[in-house]
Amino acid sequence: MQRGFEIISAKKDQGLRLPKRQTAQAAGYDFEASEDFTLPSIWKGNFIKALWTLHQQKKLTDDDYQSADACLKPYLVPTGIKAYMQENEFLLLANRSSGPLKRRLILPNGIGIVDADYYNNEGNEGEIFFQLINFGLRDYHIKKGERIGQGIFMPFLTADGEEEPHAQRKGGFGSTKK
Repeated sequence: MQRGFEIISAKKDQGLRLPKRQTAQAAGYDFEASEDFTLPSIWKGNFIKALWTLHQQKKLTDDDYQSADACLKPYLVPTGIKAYMQENEFLLLANRSSGPLKRRLILPNGIGIVDADYYNNEGNEGEIFFQLINFGLRDYHIKKGERIGQGIFMPFLTADGEEEPHAQRKGGFGSTKK
């Protein structure tokens, strides 16, 4: 077994489908949402109020900034899928072309990286989540089984003379700490 996908144990009996390529020449494996999920629009509430206040050349308090920033946070949409791969590979997560164009959904960092040691980690069994922001004017309701992003297996290279890292992954999403 070199690389592939599995359904996490907690969602084995929920009728999920493994990611798949849609055409023979497609590089990306389409991932689906493992449950219904609502992504709120960033243009709601405190964010737009803060913009309006700034537009009127008024000052915002630290609480105003924090409240507005909270509206801009990405949401983690679960897939119920984990990926195994070789030690010198990673899974690149990317938008599907229809995400921003048709649904106004984007990965805020442009891409996501799933390292080989994320698989079966003790924090979440290696479940892959897509970080998404909805920049549309309305909330977007993702249905279970809707394609939300794509993953591409990629090799990586390391630098000459690099000191080999000794840290072991301890948890799930965003667990790597300095």
